[in-house]
Amino acid sequence: MDLDFSPVWAGMPQLLAGALVTVEITAVSLLLGCVMGLLVGIGRLNPKRRVIYGLCTAYVAAIRGTPLLVQLFILFFGLPQFGILLPAFVCGVIGLGVYSGAYVSEVVRGAIQSIDRGQMEAARSIGMSSGLAMRTVVLPQAVVRMIPPLGNEFIALIKNSALVSLLTIHDLMHEGQKIISVSYRSLEVYLAIAVVYFILTGITTLVLRRIEMRLRAGGMVQ
Repeated sequence: MDLDFSPVWAGMPQLLAGALVTVEITAVSLLLGCVMGLLVGIGRLNPKRRVIYGLCTAYVAAIRGTPLLVQLFILFFGLPQFGILLPAFVCGVIGLGVYSGAYVSEVVRGAIQSIDRGQMEAARSIGMSSGLAMRTVVLPQAVVRMIPPLGNEFIALIKNSALVSLLTIHDLMHEGQKIISVSYRSLEVYLAIAVVYFILTGITTLVLRRIEMRLRAGGMVQ
């Protein structure tokens, strides 16, 4: 059977519009995930603060122990039973952001713990508070060590965003499925969608590599 990409070319404007939605929802989810990951990662550094440590640990265990799709469905289909109606885009962002935050928190925690404890002690010895020492001494060095594993998480987030199409969000996957419904050319459309995702993840990889190189050149990593 011959391949026919004419429906793909005809539907390219819709696919590009869907790709833009994918980028938007991934970017906002990424921001949410980084903020949550930073807070939770720092919260899991000190087991002596039992309440904070316990809550952060429970969050990571619950999110990492359940499928992302189930979490999205709870937000979109479950919350309305309690009278909480959220737009599909908001559900997608919250679901992806919260899911990503659990994994980012482990990256943050590992990177911070990899910094020599002597640097924190030295900062405290010259009168810095623990918070100031963390912000000005430890975190700047940990950031660069976070880049490679964070890059993997960001790429996974781009690919995981395809699941939001099940919430009726008009992302790349959703627009592709609409084209398939009228053209019946599944293989060609899915190949085109795969190429677009490949381009998005490739651009993300290049950007992160440039950021890492600049940070290293700036002397943030020993």
